[in-house]
Amino acid sequence: MSSLAFIDYFLIAAYLAAVITIGIRASRRQTSTSEYFLANRRMPGYAVGFAMMATTISSATFVAIPGSVFARDWWQLFYMSAALLVLIFVAKYLVPFYRRVVRMSVYEYLERRFGYPARLYGSAGFVIQRISDLGYTLYTTAIAIEVIAGWGLTEVIISVGVFTLIYTLIGGIEASIWTSVMQGVLMIGGAIVIMAAIVIESGVGTGIIFSHAWNAGKYAIGNLELSTRSLYFEEPTAWIYFVAGLAQFTRYYTTEQSMIQRYLVGRSDDDARRGVKLGILSTVPTWFAFGVIGCSLWSFYELSGEQLPAAVSAQPDTILPYFIATHFPAGLMGLILAALLSSAMSSVSADLNSIATVVTKDHFVRVRPKAADSVQLIFGRAAVVVGGVIATGVALALTTTRSTASYEIAALIVSVLAGGMLGLFALGFLSTRATQLGANTGIVVCLLFVGWATLTGALNFDMGFNFEMTPMLIGLFSHGILFAVGYVVSVLFGGVRPDLTGLTAKSASEGT
Repeated sequence: MSSLAFIDYFLIAAYLAAVITIGIRASRRQTSTSEYFLANRRMPGYAVGFAMMATTISSATFVAIPGSVFARDWWQLFYMSAALLVLIFVAKYLVPFYRRVVRMSVYEYLERRFGYPARLYGSAGFVIQRISDLGYTLYTTAIAIEVIAGWGLTEVIISVGVFTLIYTLIGGIEASIWTSVMQGVLMIGGAIVIMAAIVIESGVGTGIIFSHAWNAGKYAIGNLELSTRSLYFEEPTAWIYFVAGLAQFTRYYTTEQSMIQRYLVGRSDDDARRGVKLGILSTVPTWFAFGVIGCSLWSFYELSGEQLPAAVSAQPDTILPYFIATHFPAGLMGLILAALLSSAMSSVSADLNSIATVVTKDHFVRVRPKAADSVQLIFGRAAVVVGGVIATGVALALTTTRSTASYEIAALIVSVLAGGMLGLFALGFLSTRATQLGANTGIVVCLLFVGWATLTGALNFDMGFNFEMTPMLIGLFSHGILFAVGYVVSVLFGGVRPDLTGLTAKSASEGT
């Protein structure tokens, strides 16, 4: 393998210097929670778009997507394409709705609609889910850098975690957003450079690379069977993945603090809408670009006859980092490492700020309602530190697994941890009859279902009466169960229902 040259270290150092400079410049304005968590709502549309892209795309794009496609096919890209379907709804309806209803935390809406228990459920679930995802992001970053540069997993995880924590701590959301702009440029540039390197190194031309992978079924999207029998397959069909993706991205773009916070930082509704469109329309093609890279890498090694080390064959997630380490010249490796670090840091930074926002506004202020804004800001910074430390710990724990199916596992975990959240928001937004009693009952039933189904289905614990369908359906069913139970209980037993002015789709469309 090639070792890093001086120019590579110089490029990495230049990137890190640019990031810390952004953090220091942004820190001069971080004197209030409005500045720290929302950049005082002054971000232009293009910055909002890059922030959305950075929040959605992490180092997993570099590692897991090419690795999964290399080992199998395009199944996860069919899953991801569902994001495009939520674009119009989010841009047209949800952006102005949340900018009017929510001050900082999206879970404020749940309390206004259904009371504090619903807000607690939503915010706690978000924190747990995001911490888990941050650990996964740091882990996949470390895998790639270990292969490319030869640095140890533990050292990379700690270094990236600490550095990201520092500039997030001092620069707040503004530093996160402007580094996201840098990430977008590096990510797109990195994809172009990688694809060009595959074509040049292969010596056979782009057409042959694509056609060879196509003929081998690498562009397939999985099992297309559509039947009740397919619900019980151990491996989900393409349709289940697509529906799961639709539910996942609808939930992600309509209920998650890390995304809603990006809508709120826009300087106007129009800027926020433009940001949403740019964010989704740049994210999905980037996913597809790295899917093409995965297919092309398969063709490259098939056509060249170059033998892969046993460790790489056993862990496909390392295929792109291995290609970079063995086929990139000095300078280009530094550029790719900078892009990889950027994708990880901007994603981690964005989520750390969102986690701190939720912990501060949904929980600390609840306990200390009269706390001065300066005290809330101190607590928010402390929450960034604690969140970063825990996420780093999760990443270090993942290094003991060395999973060869990281993306599939991550998709399942996110689906389960979402725990009916889309159903809860839909119940509040779409129904004028939903009550606090209905929502709370729906939450309890949903938790019972997810616990039982995960234990007996995903973890194979025999309780005599087990969930035998594809585990991916657990997350899907949870949303429907919460909505259905919540609505039925509300209609049959009534309960507390607040003034719905501006809180539902009906009143929002009427402009009240």
